[in-house]
Amino acid sequence: MYFSDYMNLWLYGKEGYYKTFKAIGKSGDFYTAVSASSFFGASIANYFYGLLKEGSVDKNGWLIEIGAHQGYLLCDMIQWLYTCDPSLVKTLKFGIVERQPEVQKEQLVYIKERFGDDVQVTHFKDIAEVEASYAFIIANEIFDSFPCELLKDEKIALVDAHKIEWEEAPQEMLSWAKTHRLTQGEVAVGYEEFAVDMAKGIAHCDFVTFDYGEKYVRNDFSIRVYRTHETFPLFDEALNLSESYKKDDITYDVNFGHVSEAFTDAGFEELFYETQARALIRFGIIDILEQFSKQTTEKRYASEADKIKTLISPTMMGDRFKLIHFKK
Repeated sequence: MYFSDYMNLWLYGKEGYYKTFKAIGKSGDFYTAVSASSFFGASIANYFYGLLKEGSVDKNGWLIEIGAHQGYLLCDMIQWLYTCDPSLVKTLKFGIVERQPEVQKEQLVYIKERFGDDVQVTHFKDIAEVEASYAFIIANEIFDSFPCELLKDEKIALVDAHKIEWEEAPQEMLSWAKTHRLTQGEVAVGYEEFAVDMAKGIAHCDFVTFDYGEKYVRNDFSIRVYRTHETFPLFDEALNLSESYKKDDITYDVNFGHVSEAFTDAGFEELFYETQARALIRFGIIDILEQFSKQTTEKRYASEADKIKTLISPTMMGDRFKLIHFKK
């Protein structure tokens, strides 16, 4: 089978890695910005609130997260919006795109713990199910979990009994690779369909997403496996695919040029592409921290400030992770 089919089964097939709820953070396989600090969600909500005051988003529209894990990010955003303007919790509609029933259950339990019955969240199995006149959609680290093909010297990877083999790549893929000056690396599968599905049912939309990668082709393989915070390149001799299959996370760096192309072709306009550090500072994360300092202890302030350093430090998440914002 093609590598993309193998990766799809690995992550989303029966007993796949993402079929059940996975811990993120110290007890899981990796960290995310959401698990690092609740100020990540607060700063995005602060950005949304600023757009609302400018009149460029609709207070009666949808706030939707894609790939919400337990629901921390959406809940952190709702909490901050309530602080800014309590009426927004009544006018906005909240949604999560999540295909796995077991994960949906975990999300509903957590949301009830945070807000009781004051906040209701609608689940969608796919972005194509969303129909709205306006939606502000947020996602953190979803594009790196789309299946991908592996291309090398005009050959495409196949997997047989957890062993990678190579055969001549289809002409369509070679044409795409030539256009993008790609000779070796990952080719994501599904970006175009995802962008079209988002555009189809939502008349006006802001889509804000964070992920790790660059807006150019590296011409090298970045695909790797995460296991309890250890990283194993896919072609590392120490990695046994049959042992990692469905048990560990598998991911790769996002080609944001490919993402941008898919969304602009679907009718979106790219508004921003920048490092996570620059985006969060622009969103007001430092101002939020300063507000927090006036109503907490010095110890708690120092703890939160340290977490924010993880989000914006160039040597940690700050430069490696990028934001891209599309508007339709």
